[in-house]
Amino acid sequence: MVVTAQEVAEWMVKEIKFTGTLYQTAAIEYVKANFGEEFVFVNENGNASLSKEVKKAFRKLHGGRIAWDRDGFLWAWT
Repeated sequence: MVVTAQEVAEWMVKEIKFTGTLYQTAAIEYVKANFGEEFVFVNENGNASLSKEVKKAFRKLHGGRIAWDRDGFLWAWT
């Protein structure tokens, strides 16, 4: 079974709708364990991050209804 960035993004939106927030560390752990390491990379600051494909699909899906909290390293429903 091949998993797509779209499916990862759909999981993220559902999770945030259900719980109200999603911490980046929890998202990365879950994505690695359940969707595969190909959706996670280490950025130039040495931090784990979601792939650009996932982020792009995620932005399209939520259409501005989810905001990134830079201080808390989490996404939240707005």
